[in-house]
Amino acid sequence: MDNVKFYRIKDEIRILGIDDAPFNLYTDKTAMLIGTIFRGGNWLDGVLKTEVEVDGTDSTEKISEMVKKTKHKDLRIIMLDGLGFAGFNLVDIEQLFEKTKLPVIVVVRKMPDFEAIKKAIKNLEHKGFYEKCMEKAGKPKKVETKPTKFIHIQHFGIDFSDAAEIVKLSSTRSLIPEPIRVAHLIASGVVLGESRGGA
Repeated sequence: MDNVKFYRIKDEIRILGIDDAPFNLYTDKTAMLIGTIFRGGNWLDGVLKTEVEVDGTDSTEKISEMVKKTKHKDLRIIMLDGLGFAGFNLVDIEQLFEKTKLPVIVVVRKMPDFEAIKKAIKNLEHKGFYEKCMEKAGKPKKVETKPTKFIHIQHFGIDFSDAAEIVKLSSTRSLIPEPIRVAHLIASGVVLGESRGGA
């Protein structure tokens, strides 16, 4: 499937930002995912919820189901806070694009230590699947969201220049895009009783 072409990126482009809620790696079998639907980086239009297995392989399927079921049918972009949720439940961003027909942007706050990740997954049950997901996502690329301040992104189904423009456009209140920042706040607030962490 070819990349989606954006001839003009509107200020109020509909973005679904997704982050996971805090969970206990040792006792929890699932973790909650929260999706926020934003118009650009200014207006929150809706909140979605699903659950994925801790260290599982179902995040791609669960996110695509969430997208297909929502009444918000004018979504243009899926934005993920990192490639993995609920521990090592990695998203296959190529599959997610094919299932939803929506380009995917992965927001990477800090450049991952890929060697440490390879060591961490080498004894996990789904090692081959995780390696394939990381390979498809490619190396994160820098985007300047505030003067001299950078985050990194991975992308699928969209050109890097368009993905970078959408990330900058939606990063209105911090270094990271609002759909991701607010999803993080809601997810932690729902589980912990109060939002925490550097959103």
